[in-house]
Amino acid sequence: MTTTVSREQVDQIIHNQHTNPFDILGLHPIEQDGKKHWALRVYQPKATAVAALIPEARREFEMTASVHNPHFFECLIDLPEINNYQLRVTIDETSKVLYDPYAFKDPCLTEFDLHLFGEGNHHRIYEKLGAHLTTQNGIAGVYFAVWAPNARNVSLLGDFNYWDGRQHQMRRGSTGIWELFIPELKELDRYKYEIKNHEGHIYEKSDPYGFQQETRPKTASIVTDLSTYQWNDDRWMEQRRQSEPLSQPISIYELHLGSWMHGDSTVPAIGPDGKPEPVVVVSDEKPGARFLTYRELATKLIPYVKELGFTHIEMLPIAEHPYDGSWGYQVVGHYACTTRFGTPQDFMYFVDQCHANGIGVIVDWVPGHFPKDGHGLAFFDGSHLYENPDPRKGEHKEWGTLVFDYERPEVRNYLVSNALFWFDKYHIDGIRVDAVASMIYLDYNRDPGQWVTNQYGGRENIEAADFLRQMNHLLFSYFPGTLSIAEESTSWPMVSWPTYVGGLGFNLKWNMGWMHDMLDYFSMDPWFRQFHQNNLTFSMWYNHSENFMLALSHDEVVHGKSNIIGKMPGDEWQKFANVRCLYGYMFAHPGKKTLFMSMEFGQWSEWNVWGDLEWKLLEYPAHRKLKEYTTALNTLYKQEPSLYSQDFAQGGFEWIDCGDNRNSVIAFIRRAKDSDEFVVVACNFTPQPHAHYRVGVPNTGFYQEIFNSDSREYGGSNMGNLGGKWSDDWSYHDRDYSLDLCLPPLSTIILKLDRNYKG
Repeated sequence: MTTTVSREQVDQIIHNQHTNPFDILGLHPIEQDGKKHWALRVYQPKATAVAALIPEARREFEMTASVHNPHFFECLIDLPEINNYQLRVTIDETSKVLYDPYAFKDPCLTEFDLHLFGEGNHHRIYEKLGAHLTTQNGIAGVYFAVWAPNARNVSLLGDFNYWDGRQHQMRRGSTGIWELFIPELKELDRYKYEIKNHEGHIYEKSDPYGFQQETRPKTASIVTDLSTYQWNDDRWMEQRRQSEPLSQPISIYELHLGSWMHGDSTVPAIGPDGKPEPVVVVSDEKPGARFLTYRELATKLIPYVKELGFTHIEMLPIAEHPYDGSWGYQVVGHYACTTRFGTPQDFMYFVDQCHANGIGVIVDWVPGHFPKDGHGLAFFDGSHLYENPDPRKGEHKEWGTLVFDYERPEVRNYLVSNALFWFDKYHIDGIRVDAVASMIYLDYNRDPGQWVTNQYGGRENIEAADFLRQMNHLLFSYFPGTLSIAEESTSWPMVSWPTYVGGLGFNLKWNMGWMHDMLDYFSMDPWFRQFHQNNLTFSMWYNHSENFMLALSHDEVVHGKSNIIGKMPGDEWQKFANVRCLYGYMFAHPGKKTLFMSMEFGQWSEWNVWGDLEWKLLEYPAHRKLKEYTTALNTLYKQEPSLYSQDFAQGGFEWIDCGDNRNSVIAFIRRAKDSDEFVVVACNFTPQPHAHYRVGVPNTGFYQEIFNSDSREYGGSNMGNLGGKWSDDWSYHDRDYSLDLCLPPLSTIILKLDRNYKG
């Protein structure tokens, strides 16, 4: 037959140089001899023969190899209309019948989608970009779309085309989004994007919007349908929507899923279908160990956290990352939960079970930086697409990572929709945003001359701050009752204030100052503490400037810092007493609470990302009693509104005495919201007990001792106040009444006025 395309057009397809292969490939009407015909063109790089099948006409047309290339096939079809066709492709004497991707010309992204994405306001762009199971013209398949505006060409790679980028070349839209529908692909098919820049350099990339990736060290994305899981948490979600979390108890158990506990690699996990699941071995550093699956963790972890009494679980990033030892903070798959522990549906099951047991789920989220791995976002389309092109703004040299370009609307859209995605698809209850300070300061960890000022000559990253405001505003608009927690260590104002008054919009901020003051104070020999009373009290000077969370996190038990109990002075008894005193003060102090795994039972060694927690320590009474103490503290915290309902209101806290540095004692009152209930808290930070220690109180009556960290059941010396004390008509601390108390050594005691006690 006479060829219907030029050598130049064929070469553009053969060498993958055409931005719209639909112009050449597929079915095209032509006029020949005054009649309408159809020219069908197919490029099959490995085929020896191709035929066109027209089911409606019950006809078959042999296609002829082009004179320009033996794998470019053409034929003329003399039918008035063709509604659909198939191809019989022969490779090495084996034939298969398939649909031609270039027969499906309708894009799935509308002009409105493109407009919203271009201005950074497509809040569910993850439903458009990426890989999505769909149907076109009655044929099931997968629609792919990827943003790569500076690429010369983009193709799909996968098992379905022998990982040959010549076969499934994508079409470029006006906004730099490349798309293609491939019929008959199915869930769990693996794929990547082959991206060529204008110099012809090739990059093989995972899908930035991919919902699942292969288990490391493999890096392909996996077609995944997130709509198949049947959720059972409607009641939880409705209660959350109507709640005000800042007036509720929030006590968080922070953990790293990969090192909380491991399984035996010789015993595979059993999946929901009753079949053994693939074993994911940890590493050579822990021979014989495998990762527990999300479903196994639901069975083991959730009951443990529920027993301890925590209200939430916070997980170090579960987004896909390349290296187990990174803790997860170098994310390469922002939309993919890591396959180390199972499938997306397995993680959904874990969250569902948390909700069924009254436990909220918080995920660490990392919008500040990303690694340079070749299959990830770095230099994605042959240019600085996701990272800021100026290395003074676009790279963290100390971390070896790249910084997102917050000035670019499409990059902001990627991140904003990613935050919403985890709430939408996985029903999580909160995010803890990592390293906020690194985002909002242009000079963060940069020497003079290595950073650039903003347009006003300042060091504030205005675009990053605007991005955080946008993200938080949308998060609370779509998902009321959730949490957005900033790990922010500087004096940037109004981090946890609403966006409508100029704040960054978080509803909680980690109180890093309190944490450092406390750990410095408790690491001192108790005799020296009298000279550092300010460590105990300084936090209340600024407490109402933000909505603070008191966090003893993973960062404090690594890199030679020792675990919490190892920081404490004295003999073993004093170390445990110090820990109980610290936790008691922490839970009585205004602010929500976070403890990292292993702190609840006093692990001696630092956190090891490759190992398990030292569970055998629970065989020893001191460690077992500290775990029971943590449970009792959480129980009291949730039972007493005075300890949580006014964390961020000035009426929720008042000092009784903060100046007794000679005895290293403080006393204060916590009051409940919309109630006359209150508790009196007294802390003795020395091993010296104090008998007849007088504390002023606002009301007369019997004050029941509702908590004593020195109780025998927690491993203490069992000193105390015999269940409570009557107040004396003795004015003290500028109050009309006072209590004559026994303050045990290294202790926190809490008393509550019992208005019904008759004696």
